[in-house]
Parts: sequence; structure tokens; C-alpha cells
Amino acid sequence: MAQPTYDPLRALAIATQAAGLTAIIVLETVLGDAARPWQGAALGLMLAAALGIAAVRFYRRKRAQRRRDRRRMTDE
Repeated sequence: MAQPTYDPLRALAIATQAAGLTAIIVLETVLGDAARPWQGAALGLMLAAALGIAAVRFYRRKRAQRRRDRRRMTDE
């Protein structure tokens, strides 16, 4: 089975990490040392997004595997 050329979840993961990193840099530039709590919140949101996307990828992979297994059982 060929891999799709465009994976929307991977693109979403990259976009959320890029947005988070940009937010952290902008916060440091604008607020200086006062940015620390906001940077922590941005990092937490980045982590939550990454974990959510990983869970969706895991769920989709398992669902596809179950479908393949069911198809294999009916073909035999």
C-alpha cells in the first residue's frame, strides 16, 4: 500500500509546532522576562496539540488495521 503524498495530520502537526515556536519567540521579543508564564502556556498548548494529533493518528492506524484484518478473514 502506497503512502499518500499529502498527510493532513502531519501538516497540522507541523503547523501547530511552527505557530507555537513563533508565539514563544514573539512573546520573548515583546514582553521580555514577563513572557515566561505565557511561553509556558504556549508550550503546554503545543504539547497538547501534539498528543491529540498523535492519538488521532494512532486511532486511524488501528482502525485501518482492523479493516484490513476483517477483509483478510473474509477473503480466506
